[in-house]
Amino acid sequence: MPYAEVNGTTLYYRVKGSGLPIIFVHPPLLEGNNFDDQLEQLSDTYQIITVDVRGHGRSPYSKQPLTIPLIAGDIRGLMDALEVKKACICGYSTGGSVALAAMLAYPDLFHGGILISAMSEVSDLMLRSRFWAAIYTSGLHAKRVLTAAITWGNASSPENFKKLYSAALRGDIRNHKQYYKSGLTYSCTQRLKEIPLPTLLLYGKKDSGFHKYAKMLHRQLPNSTLHFIPKAKHQLPTKWAGPTNRLIRQWIEAQPFATTGRRILRDLQETHVPIPVFEPGTIQEEPNQQA
Repeated sequence: MPYAEVNGTTLYYRVKGSGLPIIFVHPPLLEGNNFDDQLEQLSDTYQIITVDVRGHGRSPYSKQPLTIPLIAGDIRGLMDALEVKKACICGYSTGGSVALAAMLAYPDLFHGGILISAMSEVSDLMLRSRFWAAIYTSGLHAKRVLTAAITWGNASSPENFKKLYSAALRGDIRNHKQYYKSGLTYSCTQRLKEIPLPTLLLYGKKDSGFHKYAKMLHRQLPNSTLHFIPKAKHQLPTKWAGPTNRLIRQWIEAQPFATTGRRILRDLQETHVPIPVFEPGTIQEEPNQQA
């Protein structure tokens, strides 16, 4: 299995494909397999890298307490270990806070960021109560209860639930709790204007509780593009993988750094292979698209 020694800890990771590297960061309790649809569907054009955060999935327990900046530093260390000089970083939910912290701390390492159902702070009562509930449940060591609730919410099918649940159980509840606590207290909202990198913001149209954060990020980030996916809720990487992945492709190929993808598209056009066009705001809900 692929492991890397990073910042005094060991991280499990997966790499598939070649081309522009995209590093995916998961939220507390879940692990890198939450991005299996991205790994399978986007690796035809890009180098997809998923990682299990310390104490999550196959990455062993971390004696050093988890914080958002620490995880961001681990992403940098993993890039060094894999000899990835520059990448896009994609964070889902609290993983988006890690992506923002990484872009603030190491701007020269990233072409841009992709934030999925993400936030720069946890400031509304409903979301804060969810974090506190997860922290409290973690403190009771009710690992199976919390794991079942989180993975069921993210699962796209009963089979997908079994995979996410069994994988998440490998993690350490102590590190899960630390990740939740850091996500609850972390805020970089006042520094968002310091991130000039192009940033894609993806949210579910029905994820109304996160629309506040979507608009906050779009307003504060100098170079951001915001899309709400119709009929979608929070769990975009798994339950709405098809439209999520198409918007990621569309956004990347519009960026100056996406030479590889544009060359592939040009080659397809020269061979008269039809290229689908997806206009912003017109993507419809799709069932999960497992590879």
